[in-house]
Amino acid sequence: MTSEPSASTPEHRLRRLHERLGGIAYGGDYNPEQWPREVWQDDVRLMKQAGVNLVTLAVFSWSRLETADGVYDFGWLDEIMDLLHANGIGVDLATPDAVPPAWLIARHPDILPVLADGSTFGFGSRQHFDVSHPAYREKSLAMAEKMGERYAGHPALCMWHVNNEYGPVSYGPHADRAFREWLQDKYRSLEELNAAWSTDVWGQVSSDWSQVNAPAQPRTWSNPSRRLDFHRFTSDSMLAHYKAERDILRRHTPDVPVVTNFMRFYKNNDYWAWAAEEDAAALDIYPDPREDDAHVAAALNFDLMRSLRKGQPWLVMEQATGAVSQWSVNVSKLPGKMRLGSYQAIAQGADSILFFQWRQARGGTERFHSGMVNHAGPNTRIFREVCELGQELKGLAGITGTRSRAKAALLFDWDCWWALELGNSPRSELNYPQEVLRLYRPFFDANVTVDFVDAKSDLSQYSLLVLPATYLLSDEAAQRIEDWVAGGGRLVAGYLSGIVDPDNTIRLGGYPGALRNVLGAWSEEMHPLAGEGEAVKLSTADGGTASADYWTEHLHATTADVLASYASGRLAGAPAVTRNSFGAGTAVYLSARVDSGFLAELLAAERAAAGIRPELDAPLGVQVRRRAGNGRSYLLVLNHNDAPALVDVGAGGTDLLAGEAVAGTVELAPNGVLVLEEKPSAPAETGR
Repeated sequence: MTSEPSASTPEHRLRRLHERLGGIAYGGDYNPEQWPREVWQDDVRLMKQAGVNLVTLAVFSWSRLETADGVYDFGWLDEIMDLLHANGIGVDLATPDAVPPAWLIARHPDILPVLADGSTFGFGSRQHFDVSHPAYREKSLAMAEKMGERYAGHPALCMWHVNNEYGPVSYGPHADRAFREWLQDKYRSLEELNAAWSTDVWGQVSSDWSQVNAPAQPRTWSNPSRRLDFHRFTSDSMLAHYKAERDILRRHTPDVPVVTNFMRFYKNNDYWAWAAEEDAAALDIYPDPREDDAHVAAALNFDLMRSLRKGQPWLVMEQATGAVSQWSVNVSKLPGKMRLGSYQAIAQGADSILFFQWRQARGGTERFHSGMVNHAGPNTRIFREVCELGQELKGLAGITGTRSRAKAALLFDWDCWWALELGNSPRSELNYPQEVLRLYRPFFDANVTVDFVDAKSDLSQYSLLVLPATYLLSDEAAQRIEDWVAGGGRLVAGYLSGIVDPDNTIRLGGYPGALRNVLGAWSEEMHPLAGEGEAVKLSTADGGTASADYWTEHLHATTADVLASYASGRLAGAPAVTRNSFGAGTAVYLSARVDSGFLAELLAAERAAAGIRPELDAPLGVQVRRRAGNGRSYLLVLNHNDAPALVDVGAGGTDLLAGEAVAGTVELAPNGVLVLEEKPSAPAETGR
């Protein structure tokens, strides 16, 4: 039995949203201001044909809503809101401050962000603002106030969409001032700041706060602790502005969800901190159709979105029906891929399928970015697929609000990301998301649901934790992990974990400093493999062989058992992979980037020992996920292969897409999808 959510919670606001929409939100960004009014009637007719129930309005409309300082024109927006409501279509209404208008930039040219090299953004794109600029903040908050007051009672309003893809970083005078204020809040004195930043290295000691500023481009390399704090400040300052707008909108509409849209593998904002301030995590996702395994990276992002608010369903805010326009070569999705990707998001916890954009633009930067209605009009393959998907989703209303559960977790932490990629390290080209993806993929391939956690998360619900290049760990986080292992947890730590503290200073006494005790092993020296394709052989404790490339370490086992040793190269004979018994649990350390086969086998053994089994045994390339809640359980099976696949769904249930009972072995076509409402005897939780 699911408890009734409080009227003041995000869960209540989201449940109310989906009740109003009749289930899964379906639609996309709608830009009527780009089209003559005679097109609007055709738009709503086609939206109804496609099953659209929600559109996002006004994202880039500041210049049309405030035509001069303090001169507002909401007439056209009133008209389109009324038209949409009359046709049963809800509105996700955006505050348009991602695009400060030309008149505001002309009056305050220093709103434009300053790059690290001192150059200034020019006007003519978007996200062209320094969020610390007082005039930008004042005018954007005034717009939020006007919109909140005007549309609070409008029957079309279903959700608020604040700004768009927050992200501009500025190194200018306003950022300087705000950064100093942020630092003065964090550090009690300049002495404390100098110590945290190790400013005696290269003589960078500050003797007055006026000497402290944003880390603009230096002659060569810049202080990594200072740059880490600037990353934190940048995320915090943008989040503070989001919260200010959210609070205005919440005051006018306490029951309407407020979100902003996140981006795939976006580095500048700590989404753990952001998601805690939103009613739902919302993602813009654009996998590259040229990449055969783009769906795996998408899956990682989907699981991350699901995890940011502790399993709460999330929102696909943008995706493409076909081609995008931001890459050097923009390939359209093959037939069936848009549908498959949409169901993948739903399988991994999404309660909306929204696109950018409704109607493909005739001009402007994104004129070649596909729409739900493309340049050729509605008589196209893409619009037919849009309509078919919209009709299917109407039958899945019961899945909204349901969740997935996992007993395995991977740590994904923005502090680690920022610190690891600051350069001046043994491998300065290290890519944190790729390190995470490499340890995520074996779980994806095995159809084991995983959560993501950050360094502050409660680990009590998990029996297995994986640390991919968890470079930065606080003392508190390290102790939390150690206590969790001692209590019976199974830990797998990748290389470059536990190396620095929150000030980005090295932990002395041997790597990985924060985890030496629990791992029962330590490294005296890092040995990245420099040559292209260079690899070393490994010998395993059971007499097998493996290999490693890219990264190795001179490892010593103290209390740990050796699972694999280096069999060639300068470290021949030294341990490469260890497992330590610690209290009631165990801790594995990977001092090398082992080959994918060995990694998959190792993680499979750790999962089995932790009592974690797949959702369903299925061929490689067939994804299986389960969502459950409100007394119902749904099994979603997706074939990412280019060939048919046979899957045994056991007792099965009702295929909600075909409307028929399914059990036993079923054949899934390429790009095929099965959505089963399982029989009551099916397990109610996932990641079991």
